[in-house]
Amino acid sequence: MTTRVQAPAAPGPSEDYAARFDDLFSHVGQRCGLREYLAGLLLPRERNKTLTCLAGAEPTTGINDPAVQRMQYFLSESVWDPEAVNERRLTLLRADPVVAPHPGGVLVIDDSGDRKESHATDHVSR
Repeated sequence: MTTRVQAPAAPGPSEDYAARFDDLFSHVGQRCGLREYLAGLLLPRERNKTLTCLAGAEPTTGINDPAVQRMQYFLSESVWDPEAVNERRLTLLRADPVVAPHPGGVLVIDDSGDRKESHATDHVSR
């Protein structure tokens, strides 16, 4: 049996979280992709919802940046089970008493903080 290659650690406390998903990804590149994706979501960036900004590149000129291409491959072409990842995410949320559902309240995840211009969200094209 071959030894599983470990992914480089994610920054700070996000490594503890990311490591809980490692068994759902068969290749080290996928485990690295998850860590880069989580870092892109959590780092303070002007627009962390676009592929280039998730990878830390310039919105227009950075589309060919290697980090952007890796993120694109991880999210759209790499073979892993998104339902299993989502189920693990929900299991972890439910197990944490700080954010788990309980009779006294709920956790609301809301994106209404996005800047709006008229009826459109900034930086979103149709």
